[in-house]
Amino acid sequence: MSKIKTALIQQSYHGSKINTIDKTVSMIEEASSNGVQLVVLQELHQNEYFCQSENTDYFDYANNYLEDIKFWANIAKLNKIVLVTSLFEKRAAGLYHNTAFVFEKDGSIAGKYRKMHIPDDPGFYEKFYFTPGDIGFEPISTSVGKLGVLICWDQWYPEAARLICLKGAQVLIYPTAIGWFDEDSKDEKQRQIDSWITIQRSHAIANGVPLISVNRVGFEKDNSNVLDGIRFWGNSFVCDAQGDITIQANNIDESILYSEINYTNSENIRRIWPFLRDRRIENYSGLTKRFID
Repeated sequence: MSKIKTALIQQSYHGSKINTIDKTVSMIEEASSNGVQLVVLQELHQNEYFCQSENTDYFDYANNYLEDIKFWANIAKLNKIVLVTSLFEKRAAGLYHNTAFVFEKDGSIAGKYRKMHIPDDPGFYEKFYFTPGDIGFEPISTSVGKLGVLICWDQWYPEAARLICLKGAQVLIYPTAIGWFDEDSKDEKQRQIDSWITIQRSHAIANGVPLISVNRVGFEKDNSNVLDGIRFWGNSFVCDAQGDITIQANNIDESILYSEINYTNSENIRRIWPFLRDRRIENYSGLTKRFID
């Protein structure tokens, strides 16, 4: 398969899990009716971004994750799509992961990825909730190709993108939840979003693969009242194997972004820019160190 039609679902939180899922499903159905083969949802798309504060009550959100898996598997099957989800996985008592489950168009589980890089910053207290993933950076084989699924904070790490592409990923996919604090200056907000887009485009360029990034949108209040909340900046986008942005959402609206992913272009680009050929792997041992003193 040289080309696939893809839909990115950029969405707001609608006050409850039920309302939010209803909106997600309606957007998936619309995308399916337009003939897409792959649908990608944003990070932790079923609920509000609860990691703004440390609250043990939020662990209850993971109690029904097995039922959530069955639900999204059925949505993939009904709409005959490959579906990338992002769920709060309860692995055992006191052991939780931020996990992307990928479903085949027949509803079977094609694979999963557990988020490896876990942030711990004001408003993004994910280390309180999530254990780092332990299944590595492995592409997920599907009927629409080998998907290099990573999650949000992973998108800042070239090592993650490189490793999953070295194992054959044909496209990088980042479900994401990132936004601004309203008190930040206009210039600071622009610097942040420019950095976010630039680092991801660089992964596409360095590895010669297209990239899909799906972010939340809308303001979500911090229920702990420590911070005002986060205004998620949307701007979901797709770029090709040379880093050219082919489609991009705004920072306000819920939207379905349609894009055609061209795998053949990767072969052409890698012939012109043979970065993988010229890597000096015998000299990279230092990358396994925390810091080279």
